[in-house]
Amino acid sequence: MKKRILILMVSLFILGGLYSQSHIPENFQNPIIPGFHPDPSITRVGDDYYLVNSSFNWFPGIPIFHSKDLVNWKQIGNVLSRPEQLNMKTPGNGGGVWAPTIRFHEGLFYVAVTCKQCINACDCGDNFYVTAKDPTGPWSDPIWVDRSYGIDPTIFWDDDGKSYYIGSTHELEGGREWPSQDKIYISEIDLKTGKILTEPIVLTSGHATNAKFAEGPHLYKKGQTYVLMISEGGTWSNHAVTTFTSQKLLGPYEPTQVNPVLTHRHLGDDAAITTLGHADLVETQNGDWWAVVLGCRPEEGKYYLGRETFLTPVEWQGSTPIFNPGKGQVLMTDKRPDLAWTPFKKITRFDFEGDTLDLGWNFLLTPQTQWYGLKNGKLSIKLRPEVVTEKNNPSLIARRLQYLRSEATLKLNFITRKNYEKAGIIVLQNTNYNYQLLKGKDSVSLIKVYNEDRKTLSTETIASAKYIEDEVILSMVNDGMRLRFYFGESQEHLEQLGGDQDAGVITSNVAGGFTGAYVGMYASSNGRSSKNEAMFDWFEYRTLK
Repeated sequence: MKKRILILMVSLFILGGLYSQSHIPENFQNPIIPGFHPDPSITRVGDDYYLVNSSFNWFPGIPIFHSKDLVNWKQIGNVLSRPEQLNMKTPGNGGGVWAPTIRFHEGLFYVAVTCKQCINACDCGDNFYVTAKDPTGPWSDPIWVDRSYGIDPTIFWDDDGKSYYIGSTHELEGGREWPSQDKIYISEIDLKTGKILTEPIVLTSGHATNAKFAEGPHLYKKGQTYVLMISEGGTWSNHAVTTFTSQKLLGPYEPTQVNPVLTHRHLGDDAAITTLGHADLVETQNGDWWAVVLGCRPEEGKYYLGRETFLTPVEWQGSTPIFNPGKGQVLMTDKRPDLAWTPFKKITRFDFEGDTLDLGWNFLLTPQTQWYGLKNGKLSIKLRPEVVTEKNNPSLIARRLQYLRSEATLKLNFITRKNYEKAGIIVLQNTNYNYQLLKGKDSVSLIKVYNEDRKTLSTETIASAKYIEDEVILSMVNDGMRLRFYFGESQEHLEQLGGDQDAGVITSNVAGGFTGAYVGMYASSNGRSSKNEAMFDWFEYRTLK
C-alpha cells in the first residue's frame, strides 16, 4: 500500500512538472509593469534584474522591482522610504522626484534622481544619489550633487575607474539657442562626496535642427565605442529615443543615421502604444539585449493610467541599437526573453495583517505625523482637517490604477454624528481632478472634483443616498472611459450611485502633470479638528477582463 502511494505521489509530481512546463508562455504581454511607472531604468547583477521608476510627489519615492526573466516583476522596496531622504511638504502636481537611474558598480547599487519644485519644503538641491549594498535597502541618505545643472541624472564609470555625471539642462553656454533646446552634458564626479570635479562639457542638444527637450541620457560602451542614448521631443505624442556615438568619452558625439532609433509618433495618436521614450538598455547573461521604455495606452485618445513600463528586444548593428528588428515598434504581444520563466503570485486582496503596509501603498507627499495604524487586522486612518484638494498631506493611502478595466472594493467601518466627517474610497489623477465616494453621518455621497480651466476648482456632489449602518462596502469600477461607483451592506448587494461617470476627469490630457491615476482610502474632517478615525477591514484591487 505504501509503495502504491509513493508511486502515485511521484507520478503526480512528474505530471505537475510537465503541466507547469507546458504552460510556460512563448510570448509576453506589454506593459510589463502597468499603471503609473514612468522613466524606467534597469540594471543586471548576475541572473537578477532590478528596475526603478519615477514617483513624483508620491511617498515613499522610487519603487524598485526585481525580476529573473524581464517579464515578471515584483516590487521589493522603495528607494526613498524615510523622511530623512525625501521630506515633501508642499510640491504641486508636477513636483517631487523623477527620472531615476539605477546602476551597480563594485558591490554597490546607485540610484541617481532629480528632485524639484519643493525648495524650502524638502531641501531639494536639484539632483542627488543614494546607495545600497542590497537593493531591498536600507538605502543611504541623499548625497547631493554639487554644482549639478538641470534634470535627469545618470552615472557612468569608464574603463580607467573614473566616474562621470551626465544630465540635461538649458543653463549652459548662454542658455537656449532655440525654443525648448536642452543640452546633454558630462562632468567627472567624486561619488564619495558628490563634488563635480570638472567643468561640464556639452555632448549634444538632439539629433535634428531645433530638436526639443533633449533629456533622459544614458551612456554605454559597446566595444571601443561610446553610445549615448537620450529622449527628445517631449514626453507625450512627439516622444522619441535617439542615439549618438563617439570614440572618445568626452566627444565629439555624432548622431546615428537611423535616428530616431525608436518612436511611435509617426503612428498617430490612435496607436495601441504611444509616447514611447526614456529608454534604458540591459544585456542578459546570455548576451541578448533588451530595452525598457515608457509608453502610454490611450483609451479614446486619453490617458489615465499614466506612463507605463514596456519591454522590447534590441540588436546591435555595429554601434547602433536596433529596436525590435524587422518590426521597429514596441508590440503589445512579443516573444519573451530566453530566460527561465519565473512568475510570482500577485496579491489582489489586502487584509492589513501584520504591522506594515504593502509596498505598493503610497501617500500624497510625506506624512509629517503618524495618522494611520495597523491593529487587529484593520487599517485605521485618523480624520484630520486636511483635504485632498489642497497642497498638503491628507489622510489618504492609495495605490496605482493599473488596468483599463478593473475594480477596487473596500470594507469600511465608520461611526460619526458630525456632518463634516467623511471617509471612503477615492480615485484621483491629482488634487484637482478626482472622484470621491464617501460615507458620512447618515448617507453615502459621490463627489466630483474638477478644475475646468485649471484655475477655478469645482467640487460637485453628483448624488447621495441615505445610509445609516456603521459598516459599508464601497466599490469603484473603471471600464475604459467610464467609471461606476457602488455601495451596500455586502458585496453581493451593491447599488450603483450617480450613474456612469466620465473617466476623462482623471486623465493626463485633462488634469495635466506627469503621474497616473490612483485609487485608495481617504478620510477627512474637512477643516475642523476631530478625534475620530475610519477603520478599513480590507481593500481589494483586481483586473476585469
